[in-house]
Amino acid sequence: MEPTRAGTTARPRVGVSGSDRPRLARHVRLGFCPTRQKPILLLPETVVVLNATGAGILELCDGRRTVAEIVAELGARYRTVPDEEVRRYLTQLVARRCVELPRSGENTDG
Repeated sequence: MEPTRAGTTARPRVGVSGSDRPRLARHVRLGFCPTRQKPILLLPETVVVLNATGAGILELCDGRRTVAEIVAELGARYRTVPDEEVRRYLTQLVARRCVELPRSGENTDG
């Protein structure tokens, strides 16, 4: 782990590959805010308002589909979906512990 400026330790950067099978962390739920009329990500003591693209990606993170399959599904819905942007988005959510990348052979039935 790399030290930060304050002398604390930062988590190593985690990359997401096309063969990873992302899923929402157990403490995270997708929802919908009727007041804002927007999808939301519910975490303990936190609510994140999502745009349609982010919600579309997270809806497909079921631990069964690979990142490549998620990109293909989104591409079928919206014509073009940059693979690199999807992987970058998921990498950020993995770093924040909102999304998990189960190890090979790990149970993905939630």
